[in-house]
Amino acid sequence: MLRFILRLFFLVLLALPNPLRAQPTPLTPAQYQEDFDYFWTTVDENYCYFDKKQTDWARVRTLYAAQLPGVSTWAQFVRLLENALNELYDNHASLWTNLPDSRRLLPSGADAWVQFQQGKAVVVAVRAGFGAERVGLRPGMELLAVNDVPVEQALRPLLGRSLKTVDEAAREVALNQVLAGTHNQTRKLTVRAQGKKRDLYPDQPTAQLENIRYAGLLESRQIGTVGYIRINNSLGNNALMAAFDSALTRLSATTGLVLDLRETPGGGNTTVARALMGRLITREQPYQRHEQPAEVRNFGVRRSWVELVSPRPESYTRPVVVLVGRWTSSMGEGITIGLESMGRATIVGTEMARLNGSIMSYRLPHSGFGFNIPTERLYRVDGLPREDFVPAERPEPAAPAGTDAALEKALRLLQAPTKP
Repeated sequence: MLRFILRLFFLVLLALPNPLRAQPTPLTPAQYQEDFDYFWTTVDENYCYFDKKQTDWARVRTLYAAQLPGVSTWAQFVRLLENALNELYDNHASLWTNLPDSRRLLPSGADAWVQFQQGKAVVVAVRAGFGAERVGLRPGMELLAVNDVPVEQALRPLLGRSLKTVDEAAREVALNQVLAGTHNQTRKLTVRAQGKKRDLYPDQPTAQLENIRYAGLLESRQIGTVGYIRINNSLGNNALMAAFDSALTRLSATTGLVLDLRETPGGGNTTVARALMGRLITREQPYQRHEQPAEVRNFGVRRSWVELVSPRPESYTRPVVVLVGRWTSSMGEGITIGLESMGRATIVGTEMARLNGSIMSYRLPHSGFGFNIPTERLYRVDGLPREDFVPAERPEPAAPAGTDAALEKALRLLQAPTKP
């Protein structure tokens, strides 16, 4: 079991799901049916956010079971499962397998984020160091079309067929799926900026989102008297614990610490998270609350508990600022609310990925395809849902181009004598 869990953490860490590999023989119609029944029932019994959704899950069974007689290949079955899971419009629910023309996962496979504002698709965040930023996409621009298809038209096929009402949350997920694109197609983004239309090509000369590489598990340096540690999407890698310990030891004489979690879109595991937090506290404290709704649904008995984090040797006791943003997701969000709940850090940034709860992984009995769904709700210790947390300290919205407004604010809060 432990080996399976460790393997799962590695898979969750990856920015993209594994592509569908060649399979020996297709399943029989009965096996496709049994796999689909297992999938539908597992979601029905364990998914814990139906109350937030407009999804009619019983109708999902009817709609997609009706398509099973036409399924004769692995690829067709993957597409059916993708479409069925997309009915939840939940970025924390995903398959482990994808096709070349599958949509990239959100937020790990996205380099910008868009929201509808007064009927317009407005860019609200751009991922630092990736194609969208490189070609000039900036917050405040209006997204008009992707690959020459107007956004309103492009998002319609991605809206669930079972929805009782198409709510704003479903539209936002579909909109960002359009923006992120598919694994095998380069994107042309048509935007309006300062009254003028522009075409941007974030995947030229290469599709950077298909080949994400980092210099290391983390980066660290000293800025004046302040230490700085940036986590490079490695919260699911147990080797990060030793790397973090080493970096923090080198920075032990600093007057404050900036912990940058803005590039942690791939999630992680609680062992690594508690190890990092444990170096920043001096006594055992609660850092988040769990709730498992399935037990209430099945037995009428409420199950909830508070998770603790314990201090580790050589605690760093100076002030800490945590930087977060749209690509701070899942375990990164957990560390954020944990350090804030424990009164151990000031949080600076924008809203995070707002991923729902904690996921559990399952595997279909015949195809072997794996999938993840949220099965536990997560809260700050005081009861605030993790996905609703927004930092009180925000970066300067009108910061000059080329400056890191969030880092600059963190340094001011820590009273650093010099700028980076």
